[in-house]
Formats: sequence, C-alpha cells, structure tokens
Amino acid sequence: MLNQAQFRVLTYIEEKREVPSQRVLASDIGVSLGTINKTANELIEIKYINKNSITDLGLKALEPYRVKRAVIMAAGFGSRLVPITLNTPKPLVRVHGKRIIDSLLDAIVAAGIEEIIIVRGYLKEQFEDLKFKYPNIRYIDNEIFNEANNISSMLCARDLLQNAYVCEADLLVRNPKIITKYQYNSNYLAIPVATTDDWCFFTKNGRIVKLGIGGRNCSQMVGVSYWDEEDGNKLKEHIKNVYEMPGGKERFWDQVPLEFFINEYDVAIRECSTKDIIEIDTFKELKAIDSSYNI
Repeated sequence: MLNQAQFRVLTYIEEKREVPSQRVLASDIGVSLGTINKTANELIEIKYINKNSITDLGLKALEPYRVKRAVIMAAGFGSRLVPITLNTPKPLVRVHGKRIIDSLLDAIVAAGIEEIIIVRGYLKEQFEDLKFKYPNIRYIDNEIFNEANNISSMLCARDLLQNAYVCEADLLVRNPKIITKYQYNSNYLAIPVATTDDWCFFTKNGRIVKLGIGGRNCSQMVGVSYWDEEDGNKLKEHIKNVYEMPGGKERFWDQVPLEFFINEYDVAIRECSTKDIIEIDTFKELKAIDSSYNI
C-alpha cells in the first residue's frame, strides 16, 4: 500500500510521463522539498520509478487506486430552473450551446474512465441522444424519482459504488482535471468559504466531521465524491438501511455516510474553486452565465 506522498508523486509522474526535477515536483504538488526528496528516494528504492519515468511496477502499484466507474445522478426535475426544465431535463440544458452534462462527461472520458452509469428519471428518453457522443454510457432508470429524494437514485445504483465517482449531473465543469484517473481515498470536492447558506462540511485535519446547511469557516459541498472499495461496500448496505427508515425516502443520499453513519467513514475533502466547477441552481444564475437566455 502506498502512503499519500508516494501516491501523489506516482500519479503526477504517470500523468506527465516523465520525472521532473524535485523542485518542480515540490512546487506542483504543494509539499516541501524535503518530503519530495524522501519520497522520491523511497520510490526509486522499491523500483516504482527510475530517473526517467514510472516503471511497470509503479503502474501496478497504482492499480488499486484506479477509478473504475462514474455514477451520475440525473433523475430529478430541476424545479428551480423552470421554465427551461418544463421540457428539458436540467442536465441537458445548454450553456453556450453545450449541454451541462457534457462538461462532466468530457472530463470523465478524458480521465480514461470507461464505465459510465447515468441514473435517469424525469423525461428519461431525452438522455438517449447522449449515446451518440458517449457510446459507453449505461442507463439505470429510477422509476420513483418523483416520489423520493435523490437517495432513491443511489438505491438504484447501490451495487456500483466501489472505486467510483458519484456525481450530480447538473454541474458545469470548467477544469476537467478535477476528474482524475486515480483517487487515494474516499472524498468530496469542496470549496473553502468564509460563510455559506448552502450544504457544507465542517472538517478536522482535512476530514469531514459534520455535514450542515449553512455555516462559517467551512467548505461548501460540491456534488462530486469518490468512494473507495471498502466504503462503497458499506454504502451499499447503509443506503438501503436509511431508505427503509421512517422518512428515509425524503433524505439526501449524502446524509447516509456523513450523518447517519458518520462514525463508520473517514471522508476527506478535495479543495477546489468556482474556477473549477459550478452548479447552476436557478434560472437567474443560468441567465447570468449565458446571456442568450435573457432574450
């Protein structure tokens, strides 16, 4: 098993296809030169890298961390984007001529993640057109999307959460590099904020210790998470448990690992910003981003 420093150096070298100077590594990864020197020496000693590149042994060491699939939740109505969503599912709404979901799918494909599952519900037949551009897509139909919250979509995909990204379908990805081929541990994308009235995380040492709505000096939730094999297996049962509780159908799926069973998970945050990814919540926000809707 790799430690986190080894993982970061190996994935950096794998992506760049070369071994840069230690100063470049330290700068780009954001750790001290001493840490890079120690880590590089360790990786050379165990023959995971040589002076030029990552080795076959190094690639093999990364395999347990490879993302196997992406599960995209796209079943909802998108009521806050009315009137556009009266005839079009929110993920298929176009921003500057491009469907919102395409920005996420393009990033997933660019990362080399071949298994893509879309959980659909509202106007589900309209998603069929995505297959022309993304033939690897597989659909799961959520037949009760209008009777339950998004936990019902996760219930439909509960067998597919190991080594998987779970993504909301209405996110506009501006920086595709936030979706990567490898992930070290379970985590959520999050934006550090001074204050927010949205869903947010309170953290300790980079780990989520509390989920809330609104807060100060916290991290605003972004709807992209990753679940390693162990946590994906736990989620499979925990989602079903919460769904079957009184009132469970009304829960958001994120509450399962971060509220009901928080003591059984160790979930990190991956910091990002609105330069990387945004969610278009309302028609007003859509018009602010794409002026063609002001007509």
